[in-house]
Amino acid sequence: MPSFNISRTEEDLFRELTAVIRELKDPRIDPLLSIVRVELSRDMSNCKIYVSSLSGQGKAEQSVKGLKSAEGYIKREVFHRIKMRKVPALHFIADDSIAHSAKINEMLHHVQPPVEDLSEEEEQ
Repeated sequence: MPSFNISRTEEDLFRELTAVIRELKDPRIDPLLSIVRVELSRDMSNCKIYVSSLSGQGKAEQSVKGLKSAEGYIKREVFHRIKMRKVPALHFIADDSIAHSAKINEMLHHVQPPVEDLSEEEEQ
């Protein structure tokens, strides 16, 4: 099977999973939860969904528990929205990449002065 088909299906899954997760009413699932990455196996039988929360890693792990309990509902909704022969097994994984990138961004702002300050120094 061509790899472009798998990458296109990953994008479709990413889009539909995001929409389905927004509709869930489980209190364990953080409203600031976002899907970072979707990895589909070559045979399309397994799908790893990496999720991250702006509220922190602990909240993301708690949200994963809520997502695992709603896995049947999520699979059914995805199957109705995307025409596939078989819906892959969903594996939700808590990821801290959003918090990590925010920390790196903060450190870069401390190292590099803002652009406005540089322009003021050049004028003097």
